[in-house]
Amino acid sequence: METCDLNALELTRLLKKREVSAAEIVENCLRRIAAVDGRPGAMDNSGISAEDRQRVHAFITLTESEARAQAAEIDKKLAAGEDPGPLAGMPFTVKDIFCVRGTFSTAASRILANFKAPYTATPVKRMQDDGAIMLGKVNLDEFTYGSSNESSAFQPSPRNPWKTDHVPGGSSGGSAASVAAGEAPLSLGTDTAGSIRQPAAFCGVVGVKPTYGRVSRYGLIAFASSLDCPGPVARSVRDAAAMLQVIAGRDAHDATASTMEVPDYLEGIEDGVKGMRIGLSPDYFRITYPDPASGELLSQPLPLEIEKAVRDTAGKLAAMGAEIVEDVPMPNTRFGIPAYFVISRVEAASNLHRYDGVKYGLRTDMVSTDLRQMYKHTRNEGFGLQPKLRILMGMYVSAAQYSEQYYRRAMQVRSLIRTDFVTVFDAKGKYRLDALLTPTTPTTAFKMEAVYGDSVLMQYADQLTVPANHAGIPGISLPGGLDGDRLPIGIQLLGADYHEKTLFRIGRAYEMATENEPWRTETPEVLQRMNKNP
Repeated sequence: METCDLNALELTRLLKKREVSAAEIVENCLRRIAAVDGRPGAMDNSGISAEDRQRVHAFITLTESEARAQAAEIDKKLAAGEDPGPLAGMPFTVKDIFCVRGTFSTAASRILANFKAPYTATPVKRMQDDGAIMLGKVNLDEFTYGSSNESSAFQPSPRNPWKTDHVPGGSSGGSAASVAAGEAPLSLGTDTAGSIRQPAAFCGVVGVKPTYGRVSRYGLIAFASSLDCPGPVARSVRDAAAMLQVIAGRDAHDATASTMEVPDYLEGIEDGVKGMRIGLSPDYFRITYPDPASGELLSQPLPLEIEKAVRDTAGKLAAMGAEIVEDVPMPNTRFGIPAYFVISRVEAASNLHRYDGVKYGLRTDMVSTDLRQMYKHTRNEGFGLQPKLRILMGMYVSAAQYSEQYYRRAMQVRSLIRTDFVTVFDAKGKYRLDALLTPTTPTTAFKMEAVYGDSVLMQYADQLTVPANHAGIPGISLPGGLDGDRLPIGIQLLGADYHEKTLFRIGRAYEMATENEPWRTETPEVLQRMNKNP
């Protein structure tokens, strides 16, 4: 097995025993990237070739020389008997929504294609300070607006390593794809409505949305500031826990970062689930959506194989001593997407006003007669369709004559969703749950271009993940098997505020219970092709 296919903590152990060097780890990852990734995303219109359709295209920017230099520094410290940090030598990728000093930080948008960040985002800096090695910036939906990664201005957009004619999910699709393809054991993504958990589910990896404020947003290019959460993407629960340990905690640069102490997430992670109460809700086994013609809310059950994966998981946890609580009511889950449509677009429109061609980023070459016209031309050239739609809708629903009808009502719905979770996690209440077990997504990965362009249908891919963002609670997506087409199925655990440690413990118990399942031995399509044609 190549070192790039090992989990991060296993690599750390080998590195500290001097059985492998940081330089060797980095070179192995770079060879894997060269073998499976293909050309990086770029702003050209040369079209997508047959070869492009066989590749992953996770990256926008590779930082090879910087990675090699950092690896050499870590090896030097190890040779001198120093401890270079808990994630020493671990390669990781960074969703290109984070600023990293001296690198292009594009948000996958033409309007920021020439922007080199003057500082580094707190989560990235903490990873680097603790010895992790950044391999580069990975692709995403433009400004994180999407659930498939197809809206990036940098093409080719990422593809799912399991089947490259399918999407990796979004908006952290580049992060999930890079981990699933063995290009790096860890990645830093962001989750606004499920944008870590949904691509993690589609790509068969672990994705964590922490409690809002658990990880600093300093240096994160904002989408919806009250919903955005940086978090880990990894191959195992233990790796995700170790990564969150590093990036979490207070930050003087971010007033919304929590001041609560960060617990040791690895302590007791293998203590099992005996005595825990884990809930199942019928409201998470169906999706509710508006009829385009009548506006009436329609409902349909999830595919049987996805429900079965969740119920099989519940059975395994029960066999290990957990108490499964059936029929937990979550009545406001179905309103998560409509509320998100309003709240996220109001906040996105506000955040996008800073891109005006004056301070940084693209400025139009068109002759403008005044400042307002220069703004107009710059934004027209720089923004893709999704930012433009969000500006228009955000301005509309926040206008004085409509804010009461839409924005205020959406905020009230958000409070009701939060109340649902508070009720079921209340230690003195009727349900007293330690976690809620649900599917991560209503489907497995959909085909490229199958949903892209339909904003409503695309958004409903997040119906089972977005409630956690409204409520601010933590969630984790775990690989839960493969469907009939050999695409990964994701299962989700949701917990009370700052109870990530509980979710890691349950997730690790499930991981151990399924470690010998046949589906655990299957590998993504791109790796099968690579092994056939070394």
